[in-house]
Order: sequence, then structure tokens, then C-alpha cells
Amino acid sequence: MQSTPSWAWIVFWALLLALLVVDLLAHRGGRGQSRRAAVLWSLAWVGLGLGFCGFVWVTLGSQHGHEYLAAWLIEKSLSLDNVFVFLVIFRSLNVPQRYQHEVLFLGIFGALVFRALFIFVGAAALQRWGWVSYVFGAILLVTAWRVLREDPSKQEDNRVVSWLAKRLPVTDQVEGPRFLVKQQGRRLATPLLLALVGLEVTDILFAVDSVPAAFSVTTDTFILYSSNAFAILGLRALYLVIAGAVGQLKYLHYGLAGVLAFAGVKMVVEQWVHIPPLLSVAIILAVIGGAVGASLAHRRSGRQVEA
Repeated sequence: MQSTPSWAWIVFWALLLALLVVDLLAHRGGRGQSRRAAVLWSLAWVGLGLGFCGFVWVTLGSQHGHEYLAAWLIEKSLSLDNVFVFLVIFRSLNVPQRYQHEVLFLGIFGALVFRALFIFVGAAALQRWGWVSYVFGAILLVTAWRVLREDPSKQEDNRVVSWLAKRLPVTDQVEGPRFLVKQQGRRLATPLLLALVGLEVTDILFAVDSVPAAFSVTTDTFILYSSNAFAILGLRALYLVIAGAVGQLKYLHYGLAGVLAFAGVKMVVEQWVHIPPLLSVAIILAVIGGAVGASLAHRRSGRQVEA
């Protein structure tokens, strides 16, 4: 692992906390829930992520800048899988849109904590045991095969939520913005709490895939965590954008599978074949861009047939 100056960590943490406060305050009371607002916020989060890439490039060097960009792009791409799961969870629990932001905010905050744990433990493991890279590579290849076979946009329920709903005392409907209510002397969880737990558990499971994928381009903990953080900060806005376009991205899961497979192969062959971070960026953009382009082309052809 490479050493990063303490001041760089201070700048990052200060900016991260400020952005979390802004996101919380800007959307209180259901503000910013329209699709147009979500698109603008998504663009803003992308701009901030790329802006921090510029900060890394200028202060830590071009190599670190390339690594950050590749890791950020991998995490941003794979976070689309999370968005599909968020949609399934909220739909299955009938959570109104006006209450979804708080659940998403707390879910993202929890994801930042768990990602830090995974990244620092994973980096330490890779530094101590070189063979861990092959384990990570195998995990990514198996996950790529699973994503290739299962289209997340067609899932109708979430296994984690279904399992929890059968074992926890839960109210039948949302009780305003509350996570817990008291009925007839019993403390009950509301669908909002169930959704939050489902989001957290699901993100932990996804982190097992996405964090090793980021390790395929760098083992620097600062680059890994900052790129992960800036990639998932915009998940709330991205969810609102994607929620209305699930049916339009028919081939997206093939692109996600391709990114995972590329990262897995890269980790396995890195000892013999080095793929520069900038080339990784180009490959990831080509794979995701091809999947999105094919999805939009399929949608246009379907409209022409209907016409």
C-alpha cells in the first residue's frame, strides 16, 4: 500500500462530511424528488466525482489520477445493480417516494462505513497474502456469471427483505417517516426500517463484488475509498433517474457482467500481464456504453415496430 499525506485525508473527510450534510438538508421534506431534479443532482454528483479526480491528479500525480478514475468508474457502473435492488425493495414494501430519501440517505451512510471496513481489511490482506488476489478474481468471475444469467430489472422481490418480513414484527403499512411504532404495547418495525435493513444487507453483499473489482486497478486505500465514496454518494439521485427507465435498459446487466469479468481476469493475470488504469477506463466505458447503446437501440426498434 502506498502512503498518502495526512492532509489529503483531511481534505477528503471534510468534503465528504460537507456533501452528506448538503444532501440531507437539500432533500428534507420531499424536496428534489422530480425526475428533472434527480437528473441534475446525478450530473452534479458525477461532476464532483470527476472533480475530485482532478484534485488527486494535481496533488498526488497522474498515476494516482488514472487509478482513481478507473476505480470510480468501476464502482459507478456496478452501483447500477444496487439501484435495481433499491427499486425492488421499495416496490415490494410499498414505500411512498416522499419517504424514500431518508431511507436511501441512511443506507448510503451505512454503505460508506462498511466499504471502509472492507477496503482497509482487503488491502491489508492483499499486502500480507498475495494469493488473496486470486480469491478476489474468482469471486468476480463467479459473480459475473451470475449477473450475466439474471437480469436484475426483472426481479420482483428481494430475498433479504422477504426473510426479514417473516421473522420480524412489522406493521402492514408505512407509518409516516417513522422506523418504529408502538401498537397495543408492542414495539413494531415499519416497512421503512425493513427497507433500510434490506438496503444495508444488500449493499454488504454487493460490496463483496464491487470492492474486489476496485482492487483490480489499485491497492492504495486512499484511492480506493475516495473513489468508492464519490461513486455511491449519488446513488439516491441515480435511483430516481433509473427507477423510471428500468425497462429501457434491457442489456445493461450484460455490461455489468462484462465489467466484473474484466476486473476478475485482470486480478488473476496481473502478475504476468499489466493493464494500465487508463486502458481499464477505456475498456469499462466501451463495455457499459455498448450495453446502454444496445438497450436504447432495442427500445427504438421496438417503437418502430409498434408504429
